[in-house]
Amino acid sequence: MSSHRLHVFSAMLSGTSIPRLRIKTMKRSASAVWKGGLKDGHGSVSTETGVLREAGYGFNSRFESGPGTNPEELLGAAHAGCFSMALALALEQAGHKAERIETRAAVSLDKDGDGFAISAIALTCRARVPGLSADQFKELAEATKTGCPVSKALRPPISLDAALE
Repeated sequence: MSSHRLHVFSAMLSGTSIPRLRIKTMKRSASAVWKGGLKDGHGSVSTETGVLREAGYGFNSRFESGPGTNPEELLGAAHAGCFSMALALALEQAGHKAERIETRAAVSLDKDGDGFAISAIALTCRARVPGLSADQFKELAEATKTGCPVSKALRPPISLDAALE
């Protein structure tokens, strides 16, 4: 893929020009409720769509192996989903349609001074795309990594391991 085409793709993902798609500013919301202290408290998260409805989380689900979700897991799900959709767009723009795209986002939370910080996100993507070479796929996946809206919203280094099946 030429650098011009990568630039056009990056512009498309940035929201400046997505041909044939009429997308207005979208706002999606989620909420969280926390009760109690850090270690003895508990919380729940919900989304406006209802896909998550009072999903429980707490100290044990975040820092240990307790039941429930945690912010890093939810962030990883959002990033993996966004990346997969953005890659589908990139593939279509390049004249290919994926049979399957599977992306995993491993979010690293590390000690940072007196608190914690998300230090990295490792994306692993496997896809089935008939007629696409591994080099073409890697190039499109790399462009998607920087152009995906969730990638843009995040500050930590984001690595990517992308391969065709």
